[in-house]
Amino acid sequence: MTRAAVLHGPEDLRIEEIPVRPPCPGEVLVDIDAVGICGSDMHYFSSGRNGQNELRRPTVLGHEASGVVTEAGPGTDIRPGTPVVIEPAVGCGSCPVCRAGRYNLCPSGTCFGSPPTHGLLAGRVTVPARAVHRLPESIPVELGALIEPLAVAVWAVRRAEVAFGHRVLVTGAGPIGILVTQVARAAGATEVIVTDLNDERLAQARKLGATQTVNTAQQDLDLSDVDRLIECSAHPAALWQGLRTLKPGSRATVVGQAPPAVDGLPLGHLQRWEIDLVTSFRYAHAFPTALALAADGRVDLVPLLTGRFPLDAAADALRAPLVDPNHLKVVVRPDGTPG
Repeated sequence: MTRAAVLHGPEDLRIEEIPVRPPCPGEVLVDIDAVGICGSDMHYFSSGRNGQNELRRPTVLGHEASGVVTEAGPGTDIRPGTPVVIEPAVGCGSCPVCRAGRYNLCPSGTCFGSPPTHGLLAGRVTVPARAVHRLPESIPVELGALIEPLAVAVWAVRRAEVAFGHRVLVTGAGPIGILVTQVARAAGATEVIVTDLNDERLAQARKLGATQTVNTAQQDLDLSDVDRLIECSAHPAALWQGLRTLKPGSRATVVGQAPPAVDGLPLGHLQRWEIDLVTSFRYAHAFPTALALAADGRVDLVPLLTGRFPLDAAADALRAPLVDPNHLKVVVRPDGTPG
């Protein structure tokens, strides 16, 4: 048995004892060190749904986790005692989509913490060995919980096709936007302009690689000749505004979770200037790059970690970014240690 944060309904999070399976062939048992709180977790907690997915039965939340392998099933090459980060979205591995390498789009794939699949906000979990990645020695285990959102940023920059010399606009200075900023610079962007409504977050973006920041609540976004727009705020108005800054033949990538349908897409403008509009969903084969960027210091994860909570205070962790908008990333430490 292990203790876990189980969501029964909106604002109804209970710390319960749940069973833990011993690892089968191809699986490992992981003692969880830290679990990052994501916007999707906050949506499930506040309303019982995230996008088009709805909570229909009690589910353990959490999908951004790191820990230490304590037991390995037959047929695995990961030894007990190995620090790892868990890749939560697992494709079936056999469908045409997975076989083409796009397992993030697997029609039957699952993701830890996405109801009804139990997540990682627990003391220990059994997961497929193919879903864990060894943590380099230079990355503390606690910070491993931030590798998953970094993988989101890596995939977003790949989808955006950022290249050397590009001028990039990032809308939204939350954790993903700031990570995208760092990854875009690592990919060769010479300018990265970041927009948001929060001055504290914009200040952090400047410290971590933004060449310019704009508080769009206080001034107009007076830009042009932008090569790449990466939308991380999930606000349609930010996307529409950003599209108008792009040069002919450029590309816009939607990363922030989009509503099911939106009005106002300037389709004629996009067609006239052959501006590509693409989307980014989770990641595929992005964890190795994310780990390498963090291990050699090209992406700095330390400033993003702004709060730690024990498992008993998991509900407070889920509310923390709303109570204090200056929070970037908070983690839950199931063993209760402050980190």
